[in-house]
Amino acid sequence: MECLKGHLLVASPQLADPNFARTLVLMIDHSQEGALGVVVNRPLTKTIQELWREVGSAPCHSRQPVYVGGPVPGPLLSLHTKPALAEMEPAPGVFFAAKKQHLDELVLSEEPAYKVFLGHAGWGAGQLESELHQGAWRSLPATAEYVFSTDDTLWETIFRELGQSVLKSMLHVKELPPDPTVN
Repeated sequence: MECLKGHLLVASPQLADPNFARTLVLMIDHSQEGALGVVVNRPLTKTIQELWREVGSAPCHSRQPVYVGGPVPGPLLSLHTKPALAEMEPAPGVFFAAKKQHLDELVLSEEPAYKVFLGHAGWGAGQLESELHQGAWRSLPATAEYVFSTDDTLWETIFRELGQSVLKSMLHVKELPPDPTVN
């Protein structure tokens, strides 16, 4: 089993589960016992400021959206770029926090590179491997640029890049023409 911690799972277009259709999931942890990740491209209309009025102890002014991390309920989670507030580093330059004191400090800072998540994605032993085998997901190493992107078309961009990479390797070419129909 290849460990996918620090990878992005890219939902295939055929993935029908509405919780994961057209999503990108950063894998926080992955072992033989199961896997944990957060969907990084599902913003809610609720802002962190609005959420913090309900759960925080100090006023927060962040207008960033809160993200749906997945269908599994649980504590608030964050991905960010501050090593001092990290409980782990799932990908290079991407830090994870779930402790209340870390979350409080993050949302009260002016640091723009963080996301807060409600819920997470979880898989039992062998479940993710089965979904990968069935073609529900593709994977690639995560980058901070992808994780913190707010681009609405990020899934399409990454899926297109994955497809071009596969096509290049199959055809044994270095570059594909911008429009193959003109070939």
